[in-house]
Amino acid sequence: MPTHHFKHVVLGLLMTQGLVHLETQAQSKQIPIETRSNALVLEYDSTKTLKMRYYGEKLNDAKEYSAMASGYRQLTDYSGLSDAAYTPSGSKNLLEPAISVVHADGNRSLDLRYEKHEVKNLDANVEQLDITLKDPVYDIYVVLHYKSFLNEDVIEQWATIQNKEKKIVTLEKFASANLTLRSNAYWLRQYHGDWAKEMQVEETPLTHGIKVLDSKLGTRANLFQPPSFMVSLGKAASEDEGTVLMASLGYSGNFKVDFEVDYLNNLRIIAGINNYASHVKLASNQAFITPKLIYTLSTKGKGTASRNLHNWARKYQLLDGNGERLTLLNNWEATYFDFNEQKLKGLLQDTKKLGVDLFLLDDGWFGNKYPRNSDHSSLGDWQPNRTKLPNGIATLVEEATKQGVKFGIWVEPEMVSPKSELYEQHPDWVVKQPQREEHYFRNQLILDLTNPKVQDFVFNILDDLFTKNPSLAYIKWDCNAVIYNAHSAFLKDQGAFYISYVEGLYKVLERIRSKYPKVPMMLCSGGGGRVDYAALRYFTEFWPSDNTDPLERIFMQYEYSYFFPAISTSNHVTDWGKQSLKFRTDVAMMGKLGFDIVVSHLKEQDLLFCQQAVKNYDALKATIWHGEQYRLADPREGDFAALSYVNSQKTEAVIFNYLVNNRYGIGTTDPVRLKGLDAQKQYRVEEINLYPGTKSSLGQGQTFSGDYLMKVGVNPDLNSNRPSVLLKISAR
Repeated sequence: MPTHHFKHVVLGLLMTQGLVHLETQAQSKQIPIETRSNALVLEYDSTKTLKMRYYGEKLNDAKEYSAMASGYRQLTDYSGLSDAAYTPSGSKNLLEPAISVVHADGNRSLDLRYEKHEVKNLDANVEQLDITLKDPVYDIYVVLHYKSFLNEDVIEQWATIQNKEKKIVTLEKFASANLTLRSNAYWLRQYHGDWAKEMQVEETPLTHGIKVLDSKLGTRANLFQPPSFMVSLGKAASEDEGTVLMASLGYSGNFKVDFEVDYLNNLRIIAGINNYASHVKLASNQAFITPKLIYTLSTKGKGTASRNLHNWARKYQLLDGNGERLTLLNNWEATYFDFNEQKLKGLLQDTKKLGVDLFLLDDGWFGNKYPRNSDHSSLGDWQPNRTKLPNGIATLVEEATKQGVKFGIWVEPEMVSPKSELYEQHPDWVVKQPQREEHYFRNQLILDLTNPKVQDFVFNILDDLFTKNPSLAYIKWDCNAVIYNAHSAFLKDQGAFYISYVEGLYKVLERIRSKYPKVPMMLCSGGGGRVDYAALRYFTEFWPSDNTDPLERIFMQYEYSYFFPAISTSNHVTDWGKQSLKFRTDVAMMGKLGFDIVVSHLKEQDLLFCQQAVKNYDALKATIWHGEQYRLADPREGDFAALSYVNSQKTEAVIFNYLVNNRYGIGTTDPVRLKGLDAQKQYRVEEINLYPGTKSSLGQGQTFSGDYLMKVGVNPDLNSNRPSVLLKISAR
């Protein structure tokens, strides 16, 4: 077992065969979880109460973790379990619990005591610690899981709650993680938004009491608030300085995160599924597994924490995170619902002319009794519309193959329109209260994915498309409604509805990925309404926002980039906004590039620019997708934004620079200092993505040392005539 990762200080007790059982001692015993830079130290004493003692920089000598207890103010008797590793309700605890249960006899108390722990070496970089806790009176077990990733400094934490009583036990709260941090002050960086206003940031100090981030929307749960956040200790962390916890809950339904600062200034973070209108009933010998809280700690600012998450996500969580992605042309902004076979064949030719990989057919291709000519009908009737597409989808896929491009298609399989054949045939498949008027979100309702028959139906939508069109190369999966009147005609226990819905969704996605493991799929939810790492196990990328105004997207993409790597972010060039085509394209290149424009309407110079931009992107996409990201200038703190990506060999970088203030005379006057380069290497600085007929004000390409570029920098010369500048940095 690698000594650089998990170390167990047990007063001389030897570890045997990777499994450690600790006997009761008079002194406390520590269980440190060590990654490359950090240690999370758990501790239990003679009472077998498991506590989280420390989370911070790793110590050189693991034996010194045993001195942790003397370094903190002692807790008084009435403080309860303020630093418990997983706080139960109804016993000694007086603070917000991580778990609440109702036993078969009606008793609501729970007391969790340490029983054993086990370490599993999953590979040279990954280990999993499982700690078993048990109530001394009732046969309730909780296994706390900590999967640590050494090089990435990332921990995944979740819980398995087991009922070994003879009768049903009800879980009323069931958190994934219960963290305790200690500092003299805490700053919470959180996000809020709405359609076209995603990832609006707020950063405020946490005061005594409880602050809650949550969602009760059922599906599209991130619409108003995502389950991603940062907590800085002492003071608000900057990009390169300060201690910050960066975390994201991997769950696609209702979530809840409690931040409680107690009277001793401990910060307790309890994160997991929202128990709003929900409970979990466990039969005898049944277990419930919570979703994972993913987190990383950086003592060197937000940038390091972000790169930790990116490296972890690409390697361990994103579908094909270290692979390739397809550039595309989408028809939505070009045609909306108004298209036919001939018009689409023309767009397929435009796809080839533009130089991208794939054509994506968006909404409006289905429905016959109720044709999909607006968003007021047809969802659920997934047959090609015979008027628009008399030869079906197959002829378009064949035409794409002739043009040397791939073909993709839009679906919204979880949804149903009240005006549809599906609704008429299966009203019992729809989420709605039986005796109340229906409430619509985007003129539609939700299918009841708690019902296995509905799960089969949704799976068959995709399976039928792939079976009839084996060359189908891409799926855009949308989800545009929240759940009103939450009720399932299938479920007897409505308290299980919200959780069962998400479980049903995952079952469908598991089936799709089991049969079609490689097909790229975009996770779309009217924008960023379902962006979480559990969903991204099944999708190659996500759609950040329907708002594609490039100025707005700079701010959104900047904030999304803290939690999600560029390879997962779909950015399209559209006609939104007043900026130039070059500005719009430069912004879209800061992730996975796509176009949603009428290529045939482009002027000759505009088309030449787009074609060259696609070639530039193809040459640099490996660095953008897989490189280390550095934020060089925050658009909220100045007149411009600057971000860079540096490949792992430090031989290539690309810098995106955007003017975000249009006031007279605004521009860059000082150099932008780069990050992540090799100080000893010589680099050529070259401006790319120049519009045809223009020249760079930076000359033909100068050479500087990495040392110079990181200490002095380079001025991109942003101004009103040059509001967007892309720089390619190449080692000589």
